[in-house]
Amino acid sequence: MAKRDVHNTRGRMIEAAWKLFYERGYEETTVDAIIEASGTSKGSFYHYFDGKDALLSELSYLFDEKYNALAPTLDPAQNSFEALMYLNRELFTMIDDSISMELLARLYSSQLVTRGEKHLLDRKRTYFKLLRQIVLRGQEKGELRRDIPAAEIVKRYALCERALIYDWCLSNGEYSLAAYAREIMPAFLSHLKTQQG
Repeated sequence: MAKRDVHNTRGRMIEAAWKLFYERGYEETTVDAIIEASGTSKGSFYHYFDGKDALLSELSYLFDEKYNALAPTLDPAQNSFEALMYLNRELFTMIDDSISMELLARLYSSQLVTRGEKHLLDRKRTYFKLLRQIVLRGQEKGELRRDIPAAEIVKRYALCERALIYDWCLSNGEYSLAAYAREIMPAFLSHLKTQQG
């Protein structure tokens, strides 16, 4: 039970921070505002984070929370390729609606120069686990190619998502990420489908 509370405390701080970053901007959001919005304490905040900058790398947590919420909504009868496209649409809609382009760009730039752990590439994340489950199911059903390893298909999918997010950031968020991906993702990844898929 204590582990769950720890997860919830940290999670509440991350969610509150990113909401405030989106609403007020990164520079205008203070640690005190994050503490107040999350209903936690200063001691708890500094137990988990060195400061506000440490929260930038936690966007992967928000993405994983979105995937945790989406997993039960997947239709087991749905084609695996369509399931992947559904996940992408939902995640990118969340980004369009609640993630600041400036923050996303800051996160991506920090991941480029970091020498330590790169959160966006952590294969233990819910994101990668769920994608792998869908891909393996698709290969078993003959919907996705079996001559390409599941890990490689997941890598290509994630690469495509990151490329679209990167371009969106370069373009200053001047278009809807979700709408653009709805057209581009299936075109980029169609080579992964079988004739049956």
